[in-house]
Amino acid sequence: MSVLFHHLRVHQVFGANTDVGKTLLTAALARASSLTGKAVYYLKPVSTGPLQDADDEYIKRFAGPKASSIQSRCLFRYSDPVSPHLAAQREHGAEEAPVSSGSSCSAHILTASVPKLSIPSDGTLVNAIRSHIRDCARATRVHAHMYVETAGGVHSPTLSGSTQIDAYRPLFLPTILIGDHKLGGISATISSYESLLVRGYIVDAVMVFREEYYRNWEYLRSYFAERDINVAVVDPPPSKLENPARNLSSTDKYYRNIVPESQQGPVFDLLNHLDNRHATRIEELSTMPQRTLDHIWWPFVQHGLVREEKDVNVIDSASGDEFSIFNGHRVQTPADSTSSLLEPQFDGSASWWTQALGHAHPALTMAAARAAGRYGHVMFPQGSHLPALRLAERLVKSGPGKGWASRAFISDNGSTGMEVALKMALRAFSVREREHWSNKESTGEKPKNLGILGLKGSYHGDTIGAMDACEDSGVYTCEWHDAKGYWFDPPTIGIRNDKMVVSLPPAIAALTESGEVEINEGRIQEIYDAESRLDSNLADVYRTFIQDMLIKITSQGDLKLAALVLEPVVMGAGGMIFVDPLFQRVLVDSVRTSPCFSRTVRKEGSWSGLPVIFDEVFTGLYRLGMESTTEVLGVKPDISVNAKILTGGLVPLAVTLTNESIFAAFYGEDKAIALLHGHSYTAYPVGCEVANETLKIIEKMAQGDAWAQAKAAWQVGEDQPPRVWSFWDPAFIGALSKCEAVGEVMTMGTVLALKIAGDSQGYQSHSAQKLLEGLRVAAKDDDASFGINYRTLGNVAYFMLSLNTPADKVRHIEDRIWRTLRPAEV
Repeated sequence: MSVLFHHLRVHQVFGANTDVGKTLLTAALARASSLTGKAVYYLKPVSTGPLQDADDEYIKRFAGPKASSIQSRCLFRYSDPVSPHLAAQREHGAEEAPVSSGSSCSAHILTASVPKLSIPSDGTLVNAIRSHIRDCARATRVHAHMYVETAGGVHSPTLSGSTQIDAYRPLFLPTILIGDHKLGGISATISSYESLLVRGYIVDAVMVFREEYYRNWEYLRSYFAERDINVAVVDPPPSKLENPARNLSSTDKYYRNIVPESQQGPVFDLLNHLDNRHATRIEELSTMPQRTLDHIWWPFVQHGLVREEKDVNVIDSASGDEFSIFNGHRVQTPADSTSSLLEPQFDGSASWWTQALGHAHPALTMAAARAAGRYGHVMFPQGSHLPALRLAERLVKSGPGKGWASRAFISDNGSTGMEVALKMALRAFSVREREHWSNKESTGEKPKNLGILGLKGSYHGDTIGAMDACEDSGVYTCEWHDAKGYWFDPPTIGIRNDKMVVSLPPAIAALTESGEVEINEGRIQEIYDAESRLDSNLADVYRTFIQDMLIKITSQGDLKLAALVLEPVVMGAGGMIFVDPLFQRVLVDSVRTSPCFSRTVRKEGSWSGLPVIFDEVFTGLYRLGMESTTEVLGVKPDISVNAKILTGGLVPLAVTLTNESIFAAFYGEDKAIALLHGHSYTAYPVGCEVANETLKIIEKMAQGDAWAQAKAAWQVGEDQPPRVWSFWDPAFIGALSKCEAVGEVMTMGTVLALKIAGDSQGYQSHSAQKLLEGLRVAAKDDDASFGINYRTLGNVAYFMLSLNTPADKVRHIEDRIWRTLRPAEV
């Protein structure tokens, strides 16, 4: 992630094209910085071509009268004067291989005894740059300037073949764009600027030559002035002379003219501007904590417990799985004067379960820009646009709705999607019950006196209707909350002492032969094969308990159950509760066939008993390693809701899927019976386009090696449904379950949840927060380390990955968790 120092101003230099004078103007900046008394560092991450033509050598050659104050380095050097990706392919496939170590220049070694090295990844390149910047910051205590010069244009390839604008994005360094002064340069410069802008770069300035024929500088100065971006116009260099000595003299004279010792002119004006931008950025970050405390009302935060600036988590940027956190308001001592004001922090909650592909994924940001540019937003009633139509067809035909759904209602977030689902289910139930109500008016039964059947610990969102579909727990409720329904206390699953344990509520345990509240039902693959467990004794116990309760519930009181609403497999906000899938499967089957609801049984292909809603806002779309939890339960819902991962965490969007029998309850010629629900941003084109792009990427990832390796670790075979697995290592999970501080651990897909031993306070507890507090700070004296931003649910701490979190990063996080819980043993 990014670095930021009080005393070291760093700028990355991008070019709008090749041959635009990027190195020449960077040399002018370095020379000017040295003349103002600054220590200067120049870094060329990747260089191709002969050493004598290398950019870092050019900087040394024209460093000027204070050359000793300029340090010029290169990290990866290749002799072939071609694009970096091609040079790397050729040299890494030959006997001649580059050798790189940390922040030192690579060297060529021509010997058969040296093993061929793989092409450095983007991560290796970025880490080497970041490490070098930190080394430079530690090497000086005086104010210094640093320039990191890229190769070619903004989209020129890196060593790995990805474009450098994407590869360098995790560094998030403020940028200087060198404009193109040649024919077509206006378009090239603006296009480069927009490419940087879409990816979130801070463009502090543009530099361009004063070429008098095309006069691009005039147009660019006007264009960028409207965007409050400084444009420095510099005289062009003299033509290159064939005689090397004369050319050297001519070039040196040129630098004396544009970077005079009097420290006057556009280059020095630009230096002042860059210094001011650097200071302004630090000043703004420094004031954000108090400004936040003064003006922001946070969600799910007791402000009475957060009163100090150090408790405000200021996020400067985010990339991949990490935030860049400002720490200047936390550490302010002379000993830390050379420390970065930004520190990396792993997004351990996947930003409230939304992240699927990491922050600022370039393909998703481009998809958003594509739809925003084409549509902006357009109203949707009786309308259609391709992003929405393609998303609906994808989800219904080949996605989580495959085989049962026929309609998609597109809204804006999970809570709204659940409100839509509840309206669908309650109307469908009401239509079938209408004749019964007309015959029972004297009993006081009315169509609006409806409730839902669910599980204790469930949570479906913060809108009033969604809250009413949850028990009155006192946590996610408010003065308007009116719990409408009945909620079963469900059996749960966890790993204790490396064994899978099913914990039964006392009322269910009393019906078993042993009366035990904890039983071992076998391996994880066996427990999550709900279909194969339907003939077990435990399934019979569940059926008996559920049927008896349904008879009791429906025979008393005025509330009429009208829908079954479940968070399948895992109930998230209630405490990462892993429910026994057999109980949920039996519950669905019982509701659909119970005599309590027999009058609503209809023909095949239509819902029966009660409409069944699956809230897969959290659990759906591979968060748990499977596209839909129906793969575990072995049964389809009548209505389901997907959100969060749906758009990769970039923009809000939700989709409620249902079948024709539910849709029919709203179908007719009377508008009053239509689903009169919507909001201004229904089927938001930007969200739909991003969702389509997200699903396309995930589908490809699901077939990749990373997922295959994780499945293999959990001994999952492709012909072995259900394929329950996790990105977390099974050996780590087993060891964690034996830890004295951990009462229970459970994992599936990206999710890891651990319950603190000996704490029964539940959501009101602070035990998990206190026990794991040390994770938030990066390990000292380890540049590769990062803090972990995790969330707790009372006595439960959970950690969540993206679907593409690298395995080595997962192992690092596992190690940090282990060291925090078992410090005496490491």
